[in-house]
Amino acid sequence: MSHERDQKSLLAVNLGLGTNIGLAALKTYFGVVGHSPALLAEGINSTSDVAYYVVASIFVRMANKPADDEHPYGHQQLESIAAVVVGSFIVTTAVAVFWDAVDKIWDLLTGVTTSQGASTIALWVALLTVAIKIFLTIFVRKLGKETNNPVVTAMAYDHRNDLFSAMAASVGIFLGQRGLPWVDPLAGAIVAILILRTGIYILRESSVELMDAVPSKELAGQISALLEKVPGAKQLHEVQAHRFGPHSVINMTIGVDGNLSVSAGDEIASDVEKLICHEIPNVSRVHVHYHPADLQHQDLTIDQILAEGRRQVVD
Repeated sequence: MSHERDQKSLLAVNLGLGTNIGLAALKTYFGVVGHSPALLAEGINSTSDVAYYVVASIFVRMANKPADDEHPYGHQQLESIAAVVVGSFIVTTAVAVFWDAVDKIWDLLTGVTTSQGASTIALWVALLTVAIKIFLTIFVRKLGKETNNPVVTAMAYDHRNDLFSAMAASVGIFLGQRGLPWVDPLAGAIVAILILRTGIYILRESSVELMDAVPSKELAGQISALLEKVPGAKQLHEVQAHRFGPHSVINMTIGVDGNLSVSAGDEIASDVEKLICHEIPNVSRVHVHYHPADLQHQDLTIDQILAEGRRQVVD
């Protein structure tokens, strides 16, 4: 299962890298010979995509390395770091595209530059880019859901941004050929804002994963409900969880009958560990500590259980 996930992640990276290399060359060449600033900007955008796809490819391959003495839970946290890299590139590209669009609008309005419209071949290349990016957006988004890999999901968002950008370029080229040259950079500026929003979203989500922002109430609620199915597990005292790539490691404390032997308590803890690993997806390991059940931990709410886990970390 892990091997299949790694293969799908690498497929998303390699497909994006190869496609963007071809599109970068195609759009840059025809942007120049077709006298289309919009298509040339698209070519530059694809060139920047190639740069960070190379970086993402390196990170994804490093994340696939097996666990070792220094990284007993593996290297998959590098996937979230790769997503941060992708998000940073997207934000940088958005700012550059927006600034360039505003500069071109100003030049056109003040008469510093004029535009006679791009050639027809430039429009066809832009439309070809739209078709390719529609396919990549759908396909890579599907791979992102199947792998639960944050960098693959970030790439799906980037393909969607490229789709919007190519659509804007197509509209700009089309209307520019019909005497409305200012539509081209205006559409680019609007798309840049959308790209910026996506980049910030990717940075926020990947940063949350790196900051170990788990468990959520939903996860703690699942664990609490499962605990009711284990005979002898009377209380849930606290829950902590740590992210390692797509997987979680859960540390928890439960309450059992204080008159039980150590062996009996250990058997209950083992049953809890097996049930949680089996029932909750992407949980790779569960560590259960048990105490005698007491009145202090009777009928705790999910918020109180999570707060107890946070307090134990601080202490």
